[in-house]
Amino acid sequence: MVDPTQSITGAVNAYASALKQADKSTDGISARDNGTGGEFSDLVKGALKQAAEIGREGEQKTLAGIADKADLSGVVTAVAEAELTLQTVVAVRDKVIESYKQILRMPM
Repeated sequence: MVDPTQSITGAVNAYASALKQADKSTDGISARDNGTGGEFSDLVKGALKQAAEIGREGEQKTLAGIADKADLSGVVTAVAEAELTLQTVVAVRDKVIESYKQILRMPM
């Protein structure tokens, strides 16, 4: 039987690792300031941090629910929110990969 806490922990750790890698890979990236404020890389970093935090909150609520220290509705809500966030991150990742492949197919 698959332990749900291990799979959640694995997913959270994977996205935390991706966030650290994104921080490293975007450190040297800069864009021209067009007067609107933040950069796209900052937006991506913020979204990844928020997704990782939602995953951590879902994991903590799940563990508290397993230990019978949290109400069931709170656990279900946190897990559903974490699942939706994960689906969104995966969908965005798929679109980025698809866009990259289209760029590679462009004639030079």
